[in-house]
Formats: sequence, C-alpha cells, structure tokens
Amino acid sequence: MARLDDRVVIVTGAARGMGANHARRLVGEGARVVLTDVDAEAGAKLAAELGGGAAFVEHDVSREAEWDRVIATARETFGSLQGLVNNAGLLRRERIEDESPEAFERLLQVNLMGTWWGIRKAAPLLREAGGGSIVNISSTAGLKGYPGLSSYMTSKWAVRGLTKAAALELGPEGIRVNSVHPGGIEDTGMFGGSGATPEQKAQAAARIPMGRNGRPDDISDMVIFLLSDASSYVNGAELVVDGGSIL
Repeated sequence: MARLDDRVVIVTGAARGMGANHARRLVGEGARVVLTDVDAEAGAKLAAELGGGAAFVEHDVSREAEWDRVIATARETFGSLQGLVNNAGLLRRERIEDESPEAFERLLQVNLMGTWWGIRKAAPLLREAGGGSIVNISSTAGLKGYPGLSSYMTSKWAVRGLTKAAALELGPEGIRVNSVHPGGIEDTGMFGGSGATPEQKAQAAARIPMGRNGRPDDISDMVIFLLSDASSYVNGAELVVDGGSIL
C-alpha cells in the first residue's frame, strides 16, 4: 500500500523544479494532486503526463481569488483535501541598497503572503476531512544569514514563524503544520540557476559535510513523510535537509 493512497494534496509552484518533482512523487505514492503554477503551459503538460490523479490550475499564490479557484478544484474534482504543500516561491539576489521597494514587496507577496493565503484557504477543507498536513517550504536562508538575499531571507524567516503560529492554532483540530528548510538543490532554479556548471556544483558539494549537493528527491522524501501517517506526531517542526551545510 502506498503511503498517500486516496489523499488529496495541493502543490503550489508545481510546474517545474522541486514542485514538479513533488507532484510526480506524490502521485506515485497514491495521492491525487492539484498542481498550481503561473506557468500554465508547463503545468498543464505535467498534469496530462500524470493522468487522472492530477489536475492543474493556473494560479498566482499572492491573489486571494485565485486561491478560491484552487480550493474549488480540489473539492469539485477530488471531493476533499488532506494536504497542502506551499512550495511556490521567488528568489532574487540583490543588495538591500540596490533592490527596489516594488521588487522587495513582490517577493514577499509570493513567498510569504502566498503561504499565508494557502494556510487560510486550505484549513476549512482540511478540517472537513478530519485533519491533515500543511508543509511550508522555507530554506536554510530562513535559519541563517546570506549576503545579497535580504528579501528572500526576510520571507523565509517569516514563513518559519508563520508555521509555528499555524501549528499552534490548527494542531488541536488535527491539522499539522511544519516547515522544510532545503539547502542548495541541484536541477532547480534555486541552485544558482538551472545552468550551474559542473565546476560550480563540485565547488558547492565540497563545502557540504555529506560531500554532495541536494537532489529534488531529498526534499520530496521529506514532504511525503510530513504528509503521511509516519509523521502523525510531528507539528511545528523545522526539518532541515541540507547535508549538514549550516552546522
């Protein structure tokens, strides 16, 4: 029996990178997945690839009305909701003095407000299902400092705090809320751009105690664990998946 049989899960930012890997792995574990992304072409293509266990919704996570469409799709297509993976996010590398206020605010709208809207909108459906699990994708940048990442760090530290508050509020109703903090993950846009050279990857791996960079499956494994019954007593936790890079 697969670990997520018959569970319905929303995954935001699911058209590419880690989000797409999460979606594929969740379907492989028996889940039915609502994929969302601003990239309609890539999202629809992935949903078609995954078959009847997946549905795609074009979705800007910073907009309340678009969250309403996502929740309605989960209810109307699959009948319920047991999980949410707040994965959508932006990363920008700029010094504080060089970044525009508009760019800073936009990143917070996606990374932080998108997560807040997800929790707020999914909670009633999770409650109807008798409980469930929310997984917020933060970062090691939500645990320590990095130069040139002020907006990204601000958002990911805030997601960490939001996770704690939601875990306290929703835990009594059987809704668990946890955060995952990836380090550098190869083959995603967050790893120095998807075009990182073999030399750049090797240099990054040499700084990690485990001797290698992260892979999308490393994060998907943690997401599946948190959505499954194996983590039924895990709530408000910060799960670091970085090979020991920030020790």
